[in-house]
Amino acid sequence: MSIESYILNEVEICHLGDKIGDLQKIFNEFTYSHLPIENDGVYLGCISENDIRSFEPEKTVAQYQYTLSGFFAREDDHWLETLQTFALNQANLLPVLSHENKYLGYLELNDILNCFNETSFLNESGGIIVLEKGARDYSFSEIGQIIESHNAALLGVFISSKENDITQITIKLNTSGINEILQTFRRYGYTVVSEHQEDSYNRNLEDRSQYLDKYLNI
Repeated sequence: MSIESYILNEVEICHLGDKIGDLQKIFNEFTYSHLPIENDGVYLGCISENDIRSFEPEKTVAQYQYTLSGFFAREDDHWLETLQTFALNQANLLPVLSHENKYLGYLELNDILNCFNETSFLNESGGIIVLEKGARDYSFSEIGQIIESHNAALLGVFISSKENDITQITIKLNTSGINEILQTFRRYGYTVVSEHQEDSYNRNLEDRSQYLDKYLNI
């Protein structure tokens, strides 16, 4: 899904000659983290609210041009690509440019997050499993085969963490009865990080722990 239908122009692009005090008033009116800046029709970058609060109101944006951040999205970008740009720049406003570098408007973070809310990963009922395995030891094809071998369907999968050569993978299935799937993942060397009431492996561990406690207390 492209982002074209989410492009907004509620706030006009600001200019190098604008007074800092005028931009501060815009930030007071809206809850944006940044505002886009242009000069002679050319997009230059964004000025952040955190920076502008410490600037002198009577000065112009041109005097603080060195603080601009040049991030943007293209009009035909996928919404998932824009999420990364939002995150990397800690922004809730993202300028959109055409391939001719013409400023078209901006995106709001909440609108793009709503795209994620409409996906099967969040919209459809099912079970979520969080797995861990070595960064070079897992494969998405293997994960898919394990799930399909139990007559389940994969609704979504993403890498939720990478640390010390261990990759954490979050998957969503179209079924909540996942005990047999969990055991198969373990046989293939995956560690199941998420907690599941129907997980017989964890129940067996708990039963053995309780038995050992009773034995030690005899």
